[in-house]
Amino acid sequence: MPPVLNAQALPEPNHRPALMLLSSLFFMWGFMTSLNDILIPHLRNAFTLNYTQSMLVQFCFFGAYFIVSIPAGRLISRVGYHKGLVVGLLLAALGCLVFYPAAGALSYPLFLGALFILAAGITVLQVSANPYVTALGDPATAASRLTLTQAFNSLGTAVAPFLGGIVILGAVAPALLNDGSAVSVAEQARTVQMPYVYLGLLFIVLALIFARARLPVPDIESRRSEHKPTETLSAWSYPHLRLGAVAIFVYVGAEVGIGSFLINFLGEADVAAMAQAQAATYVSYYWGGAMLGRFVGALLMRRFDAGQVLGYHALLALGLVSIAIVGQGHLAMWALIGVGLFNSIMFPTIFSLALRGLHQCSGQGSGILCLAIVGGAVLPVAQGALADLAGIRWGFILPGLCYLYILFYGWRGAKI
Repeated sequence: MPPVLNAQALPEPNHRPALMLLSSLFFMWGFMTSLNDILIPHLRNAFTLNYTQSMLVQFCFFGAYFIVSIPAGRLISRVGYHKGLVVGLLLAALGCLVFYPAAGALSYPLFLGALFILAAGITVLQVSANPYVTALGDPATAASRLTLTQAFNSLGTAVAPFLGGIVILGAVAPALLNDGSAVSVAEQARTVQMPYVYLGLLFIVLALIFARARLPVPDIESRRSEHKPTETLSAWSYPHLRLGAVAIFVYVGAEVGIGSFLINFLGEADVAAMAQAQAATYVSYYWGGAMLGRFVGALLMRRFDAGQVLGYHALLALGLVSIAIVGQGHLAMWALIGVGLFNSIMFPTIFSLALRGLHQCSGQGSGILCLAIVGGAVLPVAQGALADLAGIRWGFILPGLCYLYILFYGWRGAKI
């Protein structure tokens, strides 16, 4: 009985300062992730790339999750969530700073390398922060709590395209509208140098803040020494975790693919015929819908079954993608932008459902789920190849199939 009383004696208000500080990290990696949606058309113009080649931005960024997630999980198991956060912030800072020489050398491969390093840092942050948030409080409200912190992630994804459209695309848009060759590769590349340097310095400041902060030790971590023989247990033995990893894979691939192609989709003559700098604003609406949906979703999942809510969101997202594929003009435009609203609760809900009942295997499970974020590397490239083959509109069939699987996971696959 005393341990139960102690668990209840750690009310969530005591965790609020830590959750607020952690929310800043969710904001930052959301910001950096959706800033890729601005980099893709920018680098596509600068280096004269086709859709498949430009999607290498997402391939390198999200490919880091596949390579780094398992080592990151081992790192967190050894040093704990707190130190893992500091390591992730410093890695992200290094990746941002490499953008400066990449632009100076006019090297697309070096840009891709910088993105990989940046994403490696964000991977460590995700492997640390997501299970940390679920562990700080009542397990029954873990999905709601993670959805709420992910809302700040969505705030970052909403702000980045708007600012990136002004600072990066807006810097070259006037000349490009008149003559695509009027702005040199060097001039286009240099527009990303200082923005990423400033972001790198911001990551360093955050690393210093977290290094000095006193964060609570979650129950899972404090009792780690009591469960040393974890070799006999494996997160892979849980079917709902394995199916959840597939759900994360297809969700991230769908969300990133839509965001990556949205600017080009809005530039189509039968959709909106928008200039890139103008279309960047509407990418903010796409990610802003996810932010709004997460704040609402955090409340919904305190009242309704998380799996059922996930399934209905996937069904509505599938319907909107279908309208975008066959529709014209503003109907197609707003249907695709509206998918963001229903993307909102998917990642945190899948993540928390997949970790249910894993207990001391939660760290390993988190690493597996973060590894599955590689879907953001694989599926957008596949969508790019499909767009090159059949046209950008038909490339969205792939995200539609992804939402069909997520519907299955919410209604059937997430059951323990």
